Amino acid sequence: MLRTSYGRLAGWTLLALPLLLLWDASGLDLPLAGLFGTRAGFALRDNWFLVQIMHEGTKAVSWMVVLLLLASIVWPIGFLRRLDRGERAQLALSVIASVLMISLIKYGSRTSCPWDVDTFGGVARYVSHWSWGKFDGGPGKCFPAGHASAAFAFVGGYLVLARRVPGVARWWLAAAIVGGLLLGLAQQLRGAHYMSHTLWTAWICWTTGLVIDCACQWWRSRGAKPVVAAATAPRTPL
Repeated sequence: MLRTSYGRLAGWTLLALPLLLLWDASGLDLPLAGLFGTRAGFALRDNWFLVQIMHEGTKAVSWMVVLLLLASIVWPIGFLRRLDRGERAQLALSVIASVLMISLIKYGSRTSCPWDVDTFGGVARYVSHWSWGKFDGGPGKCFPAGHASAAFAFVGGYLVLARRVPGVARWWLAAAIVGGLLLGLAQQLRGAHYMSHTLWTAWICWTTGLVIDCACQWWRSRGAKPVVAAATAPRTPL
């Protein structure tokens, strides 16, 4: 059953990949950014609500939740009591690993942000982040969307929660997806990211969570085998 479940999830995950590539191939990133920016730049780049609430505020809240998850490994509260310690550790690990994965890719990215592109008053030229070997002449380090990962990083937690508290798991997943899309949109309004950056962040975070869940379940199944074998082995009469 476990293999069937992971096979289905992996299938849907791989199916999403060509859809993301199709969005990149469509070239819609730049026209969409043009809805919010002009040659003079992005009017909402320094908007107080988008900067202080949607960027700084939500980032702080996200890290507070991460700290709560880490503390809950030892001192669980609420529905987290329904998970064992290993599952609670996996939940926190999934979030942190997703954030680190996005940060690592961003660090090596040569893609510049929309507000750095000459179309919007910057110095870089627009180049797709999948045009290998072509540099846009800007500062780079803008792909994928780091801020959206403040919410998308939690999507992998759905896999942990679904086995214990499926009702909570559905709300958890919905909140992570909606939150990530809203944070991504806020950054697009400011000119900080393209739509593709947000979509790729969602896919990378989900895939990271799926790989971690698969590895943890495999590890648990290996650890359970000796126990099961000992329990079912025939006893030798004394």
